[in-house]
Amino acid sequence: MPTMKDAILGHLSYSVGKDPDHAQTRDWRMALSHAIRDRIVDSWFAATRATYAAGAKRVYYLSMEFLIGRLLQDGIVNLELLDDVQEAMAGLGLDFDTVVHDEPDAALGNGGLGRLAACFLESLSTLGCPAHGYGIRYEHGLFRQSISEGRQMEAPETWLDEPHPWEFERPEVRYRIGFGGVVAEAGRTATWSPAEAVMAQAWDTPVVGWKGRWANTLRLWSGRAEHGFDLDRFNRGDYAAAAEPEAGARTLSRVLYPDDTTEQGKELRLKQEYFFTAASLADILRRFDSEHGDLRALPAKVAIQLNDTHPAIAGPELVRLLHDERKMSFADAVENARGVLNYTNHTLLPEALEAWPESLMGKLLPRHLQLIDRIDQLHAKENPTRKVSARSGGQVRMGELSFIMAQKVNGVSALHTDLMKTTVFKELHRLHPERIVNETNGVTPRRWLHTCNPRLSALITEAIGEDWVADLEKLKALEPHLDDASFLERYAEAKTANKAELSDFLSEHMGLNLDPTWMFDVQIKRMHEYKRQHLNIIEAIALWQAIREAPNAGWTPRVKIFAGKAAPGYFFAKDIIRLINDVAHVVNADPKTRDYLQIAFLPNYNVTLAERLIPAADLSEQISTAGKEASGTGNMKFALNGAPTIGTLDGANVEIRDRVGAENFFLFGMTADEVVARRELDGHAAKAIAADPRLKRAVALIRDGGFSPGEPDRYAHIAANVSGHDYFLVASDFTDYWRAQREADAAFADQTGWRRMAALNTARSGWFSSDRTIRGYMHDIWGAKALL
Repeated sequence: MPTMKDAILGHLSYSVGKDPDHAQTRDWRMALSHAIRDRIVDSWFAATRATYAAGAKRVYYLSMEFLIGRLLQDGIVNLELLDDVQEAMAGLGLDFDTVVHDEPDAALGNGGLGRLAACFLESLSTLGCPAHGYGIRYEHGLFRQSISEGRQMEAPETWLDEPHPWEFERPEVRYRIGFGGVVAEAGRTATWSPAEAVMAQAWDTPVVGWKGRWANTLRLWSGRAEHGFDLDRFNRGDYAAAAEPEAGARTLSRVLYPDDTTEQGKELRLKQEYFFTAASLADILRRFDSEHGDLRALPAKVAIQLNDTHPAIAGPELVRLLHDERKMSFADAVENARGVLNYTNHTLLPEALEAWPESLMGKLLPRHLQLIDRIDQLHAKENPTRKVSARSGGQVRMGELSFIMAQKVNGVSALHTDLMKTTVFKELHRLHPERIVNETNGVTPRRWLHTCNPRLSALITEAIGEDWVADLEKLKALEPHLDDASFLERYAEAKTANKAELSDFLSEHMGLNLDPTWMFDVQIKRMHEYKRQHLNIIEAIALWQAIREAPNAGWTPRVKIFAGKAAPGYFFAKDIIRLINDVAHVVNADPKTRDYLQIAFLPNYNVTLAERLIPAADLSEQISTAGKEASGTGNMKFALNGAPTIGTLDGANVEIRDRVGAENFFLFGMTADEVVARRELDGHAAKAIAADPRLKRAVALIRDGGFSPGEPDRYAHIAANVSGHDYFLVASDFTDYWRAQREADAAFADQTGWRRMAALNTARSGWFSSDRTIRGYMHDIWGAKALL
């Protein structure tokens, strides 16, 4: 293996085609990426050989999203090459940070679902569990968000405008994926003849674990035309039509979550879900055949995890492959499919459990609709007392289908799992009481502390050694150090330096001049009513009004930082973004309050921005309506990096509070049971507003156009929602939220106590490692073993 410097120079010449005198930052970054990839490939090949030699059970993780972020620094850190790379960069006269930060984020996800999948792949590699991730190679991701006059604007992501140095194209790995057509039945057999087809082509990215001891594969599918360019049409002058097949096929892998408010959007989404699921299952069976052959061994050698309902079509598709194509009996096909399939539920929102119109399913996947009926009939026969079906009300219900076809169904926090049993899957849990298990989410400490927060990581390693990077629960050993005032001082210095870096970033990009001694109060997540960004901004308005009335009342200076994307068709969430920006415009310019309160909305939230924000945060906003957030992982990242939580008893907040200590968590709001009871109270929102003058004034100012004088009615619907139906109970939780915020103010003012509180959050968050979560899946669900 050449030295790092020689490897970089070699790739600059022979992979990038540049000489050092003419190379730009991008060229150096590509050369460095290839040099790092070379070393990852060695681990990748070794892991593949070891898996085949052992005949080991393999795990397959199917997800619509893999929010992997930048991979260059991740690879350098996991291979423990940071010192070598920095030395090589310096020797070449280059700035390491400039080169590394030139890398674009891979636009393969949106929020927690995709980031969880990425953490899981890294932990699977760290633990040495043979695994593949399967998804879609989106050309343009979700969208690139910008803000214009306060509004969210959407443009396509352009991360693939340049070569992605981490992936390997696999033109030989292609599968034909059909849609529509007819089904010919003859007795107990059926033949599906699709009316149209596209090809799914594979692209592989190796995912390396800690210390480079193992690497697994992320295989992504891109859409390609079955027959490609139509030269005959082109030669007849019909140039646009000649390219139609390729353009139509590529549509399947262009955009994550196309707007499904139109019939065309719904059709494209279902096509995408079947496209990647069918290709993945075909690939899994091909690999199984190459090793084993006997399909009865499938459950012993294969475990498939469905990340939410997006790949739920895997049940009927695997039955189709086994029954229609491999001639297994229908009952045996269902039994074998159920022996390998497992389903992770991520939501308690009924509207988020996918349901497809029977007409659409029958149009696109006619054979699958038949098989869903047969699966449902078999389940009804096996469970004659059941009161639920996978197909009802003209809809195919993918949550119920996933449950029926799964060996295990897991929730992602203790509260969420318990609520699954009593709400969305109450009837199915009654029928199958052994099927639901809990696997509380976790995050990879390599990215979410060791890499993104090098100052704190170095301090921890100096205090307790480096073993915590691979065994996060060793952070408990920090607790004795918290009695040392000098350690807490250095802990605070690391946080202040992170805040100063963020302040410089906000100054450069948003014109905000912030003092790093202020409280940095951060809410960064997908925009949704249940996550209640509008509760946060209403409290900010009330705080601004209170400061204006009594500017000398000893307020704790704070900046409220928001970031997150709203789905293009989710207009209420987009209006919340606009409201936040309009409020910021007024508040930040107010000479009476700007020394105590500032508000910032940072556009285009992604992994890289999170890596900048989380280490600098003082207070973590986890304020969803109790009973609505399945788990969350941002809450874990903030706690790990020393930001105490202000939050409800929702999702993993419950477990975070239990572990860090109630005295190190700012709790507010109703419990999940109290939420249900409160909704039954007539006029609950109006009563809450009448009882709290602060809330009443803030809502009135929104309603009357106080932040939109040129368009007074702009936010009347938000005020009406909070005052009226208020399903997510913003008004009812406001008063207690205000109380908790003022408690946080007082605690932050006592910096000695705050430092200890923050450090205790770090020391007691070790349980929230994705390594621990994956060990749970391996033992409780997959029956898989590590090969390290």
